[in-house]
Amino acid sequence: MRISSAPAAAQSVNPKIALVVGTRPEIIKLAVLSKLLGERAYLIHTGQHFDDNLSAAFFATFGLTPPQLCLDGVGGASRAQQFSLITGELGRHFAERRPDAVVVQGDTNTAAAAAQAAHFAGIPVVHVEAGLRSNDRAMPEEINRILIGVVADHHCAPTEESAANLRLAGVDPRRVTVTGNTVVEATLECLPGPQDTEAVLSAHGVQAGHYALATIHRPENTDDPRRLDAILTELAKLPVPVVFSTHPRTRAAATRHGLSAALDRLGPVEPVGYRDFLALAQGAMLLISDSGGIQEECTVLKKPLIVVRNSTERPEAVEAGFAERVQPGPAISRAASRLLADTGLHARLAATPSPYGDGLASQRIVAILSQFTR
Repeated sequence: MRISSAPAAAQSVNPKIALVVGTRPEIIKLAVLSKLLGERAYLIHTGQHFDDNLSAAFFATFGLTPPQLCLDGVGGASRAQQFSLITGELGRHFAERRPDAVVVQGDTNTAAAAAQAAHFAGIPVVHVEAGLRSNDRAMPEEINRILIGVVADHHCAPTEESAANLRLAGVDPRRVTVTGNTVVEATLECLPGPQDTEAVLSAHGVQAGHYALATIHRPENTDDPRRLDAILTELAKLPVPVVFSTHPRTRAAATRHGLSAALDRLGPVEPVGYRDFLALAQGAMLLISDSGGIQEECTVLKKPLIVVRNSTERPEAVEAGFAERVQPGPAISRAASRLLADTGLHARLAATPSPYGDGLASQRIVAILSQFTR
């Protein structure tokens, strides 16, 4: 495994804070924070998402400086291998170049492994989007959240409910701050205007308010052929066209399970850039997904969402009326039909504040990080 570095000119400043990312959601949710910190911080990319459509393109979308460190060999490895590679390589890096603090975001293998590597090196860990809990230990992300919760030195909770989870787990309340979720400012910053949105919709052959947007990628849905088959079958039954943005894992699973024909009937599209995705979401009548991030973004876009999951670590979206959780199968089309027929739904959601904050989370996190820098 190798570590590649940015050009020497890019390292002329000595940044004090390391922001570790490895997946598309981490890049999105730390982008505004990275820009606010400027030369005080540098990016490390583990390569957990190694497809350009899922990672590299997002640095350009947000106008971010390329990562100063990129790990090689993490993407596509098993979970155990990813933990081993990330902790080992970051451990060596932190021994050579010791930041004042390490920031991790969310619940990925990257976040959990990087938090442990920093903790092992005695470097303070600041966890962005801390305190989420599904209470479902079958979810790999739930274990990651618990691990990070144990080693983090400061917890930036997106909601009061998340903060309460941390206090219930015994975290010192002085180390917990309710900041809001950084996805709010990321969504608002990247939301395209009407002309750009119209161009994206036209390129996909759909009209605003006349289609549903779907994404499915979680292992609980893609690793089980019966669940994936049920989801694809129900999406095909919807009374409106479906734009199905297909994650590489989903396409590979469909092939592995002999479901390629069912997938192809939906006319799947390749993953799109963040702005294009927001354009498609903004124009849709209904969102259907198992994504965690979309459960947050729908509250900013004011769109109804069907969450196809066993459990969710984001109950706030459900409680606020934006999201409804269902199991794969007929429940998907039943919920879709009911939501599509609710003529007052969009007006109600438009008047409902996002439970994930006011778009100032990154500013609050910058203030927290000042406590750890010399």
